[in-house]
Amino acid sequence: MRVMISREYKFKFYLNINHYIIINGKEGQPHPHTWEFTVHIKKLTNKFLQFNVFEQAIEEYLVPYQNTLLNTVEPFDRIIPTLEHVSDYFGEQFQKIIRDIGGELLWMESSETPTRSYLIDYQEDEGVCDEMMVERHQVVQHVVDSVINDVLGENS
Repeated sequence: MRVMISREYKFKFYLNINHYIIINGKEGQPHPHTWEFTVHIKKLTNKFLQFNVFEQAIEEYLVPYQNTLLNTVEPFDRIIPTLEHVSDYFGEQFQKIIRDIGGELLWMESSETPTRSYLIDYQEDEGVCDEMMVERHQVVQHVVDSVINDVLGENS
């Protein structure tokens, strides 16, 4: 039996920002949050990577947003910075950063308060993967059967 080894990292990042929400065309009061982003990363390469390369790259990316009124920073000057919108946007950016280093973002949890979180799962649908594995198995089995038949002379 072959054991599958998966090497993964989990990091937490904190972003101190102010923001306001626009509801029915009315701007709400700017208010502060310390947002927490937890990312779960799968290492895709067997080459040695220091664990902190992912961490440093994401921290560097977040610097321009730190201690700002988020509504005045691109793209949130056009997108209402709700927990969902901020998470979706940062998740896309984190995916690019992580892929460039040699990893894959599996999931991200975002919180603007300790009691509320928004989760994004970036993993492939396991059902689709299972179907692909069955198809691959069927193709391999067909090739093996053909080779055995050829060796035994049953295809002549």
